[in-house]
Amino acid sequence: MKILNRINKDAERWALLVFYVMLVMTMAVEVLRREIFAYSSIWGEEIVRYSFIYLAWIGAAAAVKERAHIRIDVVMHYLGPRAKALLYIFGDLVMFFVAVIALYWSWEAVHVSWKFGSVSHGLRISMVWFLLAVPIGFALMLLRLVQSFLRDLRSLRDGTPVYEGDKLFD
Repeated sequence: MKILNRINKDAERWALLVFYVMLVMTMAVEVLRREIFAYSSIWGEEIVRYSFIYLAWIGAAAAVKERAHIRIDVVMHYLGPRAKALLYIFGDLVMFFVAVIALYWSWEAVHVSWKFGSVSHGLRISMVWFLLAVPIGFALMLLRLVQSFLRDLRSLRDGTPVYEGDKLFD
């Protein structure tokens, strides 16, 4: 159970670290190759591009988990704990609906790529691995939205302040 709690707490952070390091290291190597040897490779550009795509989608799920996504919350300051929890629950439900639709359509793109066997130009790897970034991101978002929804329901039931995430500005 302890390992599941650790994965729940840090899964996105570790995945983001892996993709960020891969992006930075590959970009650094490619810059050195281009500047010192006047040579660059298409595979380096592809690794950077697809690492960035994974970063974006996994980062979106992490933002949902931490309630770190961009929002305008001026109205929230004037609401009580119950109304605030209800508004967050409504937002979670709307986002859940959108994420289900997006997951379906993004999975369709993966399915088509699998069916026709498309590969990347430089790496010659199945595009399925790169297209999976979007459904993985939305699946993680759905998981985090369910957790957020349950957390908000507990706050609503107990009358405790709803989790609002860290504030960028106070």
